[in-house]
This record gives sequence, structure tokens and C-alpha cells, in this order.
Amino acid sequence: MGTLYLVATPIGNLEDMSPRAIRVLREASLIAAEDTRHTGKLLKHFEIETPITSYFEHNKLDKLDYILEKLSTGDVALVSDAGTPAVNDPGYELVKAALDATHDVKPIPGPSAPITALTVSGLPTDSFLYLGYLPHKTSERHRRLEDVESQPYTLVFLESPYRVVEALEDIFLILGDRKICVAREMTKMFEEYWRGNVSEAVAYFKSQPARGEFTLVLQGKTHNNGNARWTEEELLRAIERERKAEKSAKEISAELAKQSGWNKKEVYRLINHKD
Repeated sequence: MGTLYLVATPIGNLEDMSPRAIRVLREASLIAAEDTRHTGKLLKHFEIETPITSYFEHNKLDKLDYILEKLSTGDVALVSDAGTPAVNDPGYELVKAALDATHDVKPIPGPSAPITALTVSGLPTDSFLYLGYLPHKTSERHRRLEDVESQPYTLVFLESPYRVVEALEDIFLILGDRKICVAREMTKMFEEYWRGNVSEAVAYFKSQPARGEFTLVLQGKTHNNGNARWTEEELLRAIERERKAEKSAKEISAELAKQSGWNKKEVYRLINHKD
């Protein structure tokens, strides 16, 4: 009976590859990789010649039996494109199937983008909530953010360069002008850690090219999060975004009153004034 090893790989800098990870990848009978081309470059760099097979979101169910068969005769190593496998990738199903088949499952610890960003954010690290990627659709993204609005924990999200500005705008709209650390291209040549308030982050990243994967680390809910009352211009922009989501004046005034420091009647008055 073989062991399924979850092998963490670098999120950028190849010097972060551990000697143990290299050894396990060399000794395994098979490597299951999210992207064989991407992982192939890593294996070539470290002169690892272990056979490799693809295991990703769209073939994860078809490949389970094959990988479990390989586990019956030897060890299998699971890797993602970068970082720790089974975090925001389809590794969970393979781990569960391997455990159900009574195989050992062991981690080979190493890099992880959410933990890396959290530790340097300057925000509390004693308790945090990792939420992966925010939904693509605006309405679903709003619901996800509304679900965590009252949570006191530091919040950690992943985001693509093409949606990061929209995500920051919605965070500002739903969660308010909290402290945030935006990590980009971590451990790579152009790595950047931007720290400030969400409203400032929106302005900054609007002026930046859409480049690099992002990890957002956001302050949890505190008493008003130290926020000042929004200006009328900020409130009007938020009203306009909410109206595009086809919400009623009553819904908009209730939601924005919680974030802006304005009361419901004042928000409602501005909505009607725009009409």
C-alpha cells in the first residue's frame, strides 16, 4: 500500500523548494500535477525524472481510479501549480478517496500564498478566515462579502489581476474602509506588499497594470473599524454601484447605512434625490 504525499512547491522563488520535497518527488512512483507543463519545468530544474500525470478540476473524477491503482503498488506525490496542494485546488477529492481506500496521506510542508501574505500583512494573525477566490459574478461576490461582514477575524482572499479592482471596490462597498494588505507576485522579482485602507487600494491599483496574482489580507470587523463618515461623493458612488445591481432604495439605504456612518433616512434621501 502506497502513501499519498501532498508536496508543497515554490510560489515563485525556486530556492524555497525543500530538500525533502525534492527527495519525495524523486522517490515517488508517480506525480499527479495540476498542470503537467508547469510542473514539468520544476522537475526539469531539479533533475527529477518521475513519471507525471495530470490531475486538475476538469478531469479529477476521471483520474481518481487511475491514481488509486498506482497507490496500490507505490507512493504518489500530489502537487499544485504553486504552493500547498489541496488548498484551492481539486486535491481534496483525491485526499478523501485515498483515505477512504485506507492509504496513508502525509504532508510535505512548504510555501503557501495565504499564510505567506498573512504573516507580513501587519494585521492580526492569531485568528483568520481564508475564503479562497471571490466569486466572479458581482451579485454572488456581494453575498459572499455580506456573509463575513460581521466576522472579527482577519480575512484572506485570492484574486486575479483582471478582477482585483472590482473586488476591492466591492470590499469597500460591503465591508467598509478597513485596513488591508495587498500582496502581489510574492517571492518573485517584482513582488509587492501594499498596505493602507481599502479606498486607497482602489485608487492605487486602478493606476497599475493588470499583472501578477494577488492575495488580499483584510482587517476583521471591529467597532466601526475606526472608519470616518463617508463623504457625500463616496456615498453617491456606492449608491450608483448598488443601483446597477437592481436593488430597491430600501435595501440600498439599509446596507449603506451600516458602512458609511450615514443614517438610513439620509441615504434614502440621496437615492430619491438622484431619481
